[in-house]
Order: sequence, then C-alpha cells, then structure tokens
Amino acid sequence: MKIKFTINEVSQSVDIEDQNTPLLWVIRDMLNLKGTKFGCGKAACGACTIMIDGNAIRSCSYPVQLADSKSITTIEGLGTPENLHPVQQAWIEEVVPQCGYCQPGFMMATAALLAKNPTPTDDDIDKSISNVCRCATYYRMRKAIHRAAALTAKDTNENMSYE
Repeated sequence: MKIKFTINEVSQSVDIEDQNTPLLWVIRDMLNLKGTKFGCGKAACGACTIMIDGNAIRSCSYPVQLADSKSITTIEGLGTPENLHPVQQAWIEEVVPQCGYCQPGFMMATAALLAKNPTPTDDDIDKSISNVCRCATYYRMRKAIHRAAALTAKDTNENMSYE
C-alpha cells in the first residue's frame, strides 16, 4: 500500500505492506529520522510524540495508514540549528535534559500545547503534557514551557506590523 504524507514540510510516499505498522517505525526505519524515540510501545510514555496536523500524537501506536494525506512534524522539523523553535531555545536556556532520551517527545508535546494555548498555566501543563521522564526533570521542563511561551509571545510581538 502506498501512503503519502508531508513530513517536516517534505512530501513523502512510502510503500508499506502492513498498513497497521506504527508510524514510529516508518519515521525511524524507512525515513531515517532518529529523533523520535521508542519508549514503551503502548502510547504511555510519550517518547515517540510527534505532531500530526498540529496535534501531539504518540507515533508508536498510530497506524501508518492514518497518516495518509496528513502533515507530520518530528523533532527534526521543529526548528533548525540556525533558527531554533522557541521550545528548543527554552530547553537550552533552562538546561532541561539530563539523559535527554525523552526530551524530543516532551518538546513536541510542548510545541503542540503552545500552538493551542500560548500562555498555559501549571494546571494546563499538567493536563496536557503526560509524557514520562525517568530522570525527573519535570521542574526544569515546567520552567522551560513557561519560558517557551514567553519567547513565543516575544516573537509574535516583534513580528507584528503596525499600520
């Protein structure tokens, strides 16, 4: 079965036998984008979080057939080294990662949250970000999420034109 989608703003077409193959394995093994991680395989930990049409999705349990005609963003497409996404910049500023394995999933979940709620409260964060970090860097992540919200607001205000 041929499945077409856009990933990180690049059109892709994959020919796959089993349309129920988790999208995670297509991303990692067929497209060689290794930033999205395998954690539990049950959509519980969030290490595999990507965005599909702007929504945070756990790719380890998302059948590739559902990705047809969708727009997908992985950590590789969030920003660039020259132009970091506000979430990536905040993660660096707040020195969030310890081991770092789960961080791409957290950053993707945060980017999706901020796209829908640009000024989340701690309660909003708790309700929206359910990823798991074995190193327990939650305090630094919360600070980084608030910092990313501030950076996003700053970018938005700087890019506004007044006529």
